[in-house]
Amino acid sequence: MDTIRTILEKKGHHIISVQPSVSILDAIRTLAGQGVGALLVMEESGKLVGIFTERDVLRQVAKNPETLTTTQVSEIMTRELIVGVPDDELDYVSNVMTENRFRHLPVLENGTVVGLISIGDVVKTLKRAKDYENHLLKDYISGSYPA
Repeated sequence: MDTIRTILEKKGHHIISVQPSVSILDAIRTLAGQGVGALLVMEESGKLVGIFTERDVLRQVAKNPETLTTTQVSEIMTRELIVGVPDDELDYVSNVMTENRFRHLPVLENGTVVGLISIGDVVKTLKRAKDYENHLLKDYISGSYPA
């Protein structure tokens, strides 16, 4: 069974983050510049304190668009995080993300952030595994499975 570790081995452990004191506009520029949908919010010490996503931006723009330069990320980020660990199985992760309606999952190992995965990463990896399984089953049924 594939795990978060499977994704991180392919994707890598690169983390894009901002500090809580950064303005929303600067965080938006980081999102756009990096081509990502979420940023981990980390203190200088490396402690994870939240996540800042495109949804946070939309809510703020709809509520108070003139404050993008004066409001800090810490004021609108999501603080209550659900996190994964590298050995979490992807079926479980998919269910947790779907049930809780979020698209980005910080990954921690021994209390340290080691990555960030998206629901797209999870779905792509699960699909690849199912496609491989289907191929093997078709080969077995057709008699071309190596003996």
